[in-house]
Amino acid sequence: MASKEEIRGCHRARRAKLTPALLESAGAGIARHGLAWATGLAGGSPGTFAAYLGVGSEPPTVPLLAALHEAGHRVLLPVCEPGLALSWVYWTPASEFVRSRYAPIQEPVGERHGTAVMQDTRGIFLPATAVDYSGNRIGQGGGYYDKVLALLAAFLPPGAPASDGGLLPPLPTAAVVYEDEVLPAGSIPAEPFDRKVAGALTPAGLLPLQPR
Repeated sequence: MASKEEIRGCHRARRAKLTPALLESAGAGIARHGLAWATGLAGGSPGTFAAYLGVGSEPPTVPLLAALHEAGHRVLLPVCEPGLALSWVYWTPASEFVRSRYAPIQEPVGERHGTAVMQDTRGIFLPATAVDYSGNRIGQGGGYYDKVLALLAAFLPPGAPASDGGLLPPLPTAAVVYEDEVLPAGSIPAEPFDRKVAGALTPAGLLPLQPR
């Protein structure tokens, strides 16, 4: 089995070869299918969703953010804090961005909210470089999302079932990847602190995973 670092490096090299036309097409597909997923989760009413800003050769998410906003949904974007913590800022098309102090990403400017804001969130769009059909995810290597997904367990209703052993977050999750980054079950090494995801959002559609 390839290591996480090997898989991440391979996929980043492949992403670097994508043309602007392919990125534009991918962004449109992610926006269309991501909005459909959000609409279903919110029951056709406006809701709040956590997402992120995809940059460079990452799967483009700006069209998705715009589509969610235009549909009346509220959008939360992450801000990196010390200790691998994340806070969240509500995004609009007028939001400004600054370079993060702790990670190589752009972050929105605005009032920061802690993990408790997720109590009103219907679902989370997650960054990833690969996922497998077992629900395992490879992120960017920082560990921020594994930590915040673990913290979400504190917001599970008392007595809620955890048939997945507690590894699946209590909110619906979709990792945003390209089609060839969805790997066969068991392809990604899983460590005790890793948190699984329930779906993969690709330009071609949303693929349900089977965390186990």
